[in-house]
Amino acid sequence: MNPELREAVARLREQVATLHGELVRYGLVAWTAGNVSARVPGRDLMVIKPSGVSYDDLDAENMIVCDLDGVVVEGDLSPSSDTAAHAYVYRAMSDVGGVVHTHSGYATAWAARGEAIPCHLTAQADEFGGEIPVGPFALIGGDDIGKGIVSTLSGHRSPAVLMRNHGVFTIGRDARAAVKAAVMCEDVARTAHLTRALGEPLPIAPADIDSLYQRYQNVYGQQGAGSTPA
Repeated sequence: MNPELREAVARLREQVATLHGELVRYGLVAWTAGNVSARVPGRDLMVIKPSGVSYDDLDAENMIVCDLDGVVVEGDLSPSSDTAAHAYVYRAMSDVGGVVHTHSGYATAWAARGEAIPCHLTAQADEFGGEIPVGPFALIGGDDIGKGIVSTLSGHRSPAVLMRNHGVFTIGRDARAAVKAAVMCEDVARTAHLTRALGEPLPIAPADIDSLYQRYQNVYGQQGAGSTPA
């Protein structure tokens, strides 16, 4: 790697390692499950966590650099078992800079039912622009999960998909945005579950969902400072 590329990769290694701590902080993962990856800007490369390594032991040095076919370019450990899925998403969706996978409890319960989370909350309209959809069942290890993610989210405003009988995958313009989507997906799933327990949720009109989404995505937060709305 040339010095400029090596510096960019080093920054992403640090960022991706730190963002895995956010999955633990928000209770989205158990044991060694779950993963975060980031695309190396302008390169057919990504940074992803190693497989089966404790979150306590993750650091910038043991993050794995792979090409977008999932082949290890740099790193001494085996990459995440979901590497092929992440790689497929990056190949198919050029605007995606980060991918996250979790088995967070409430959202994964909806995935186990094969049921999309309908939009009954303004916070869901803000972040997801409508329902959080369900993707098809796919086995782990190959790129079938990636194909399911792409086919479900292409043309959809949601950055999150509930892969049936599996868990949550989220995408974002960078890894931090994808982590935020994973956090918000679990929050929405929990509230939707509690609402169902109380009775029938009240609908939000489609035009109001559109208005909420456009405001949040284009007006809310410190947009000029280059930050992710929160």
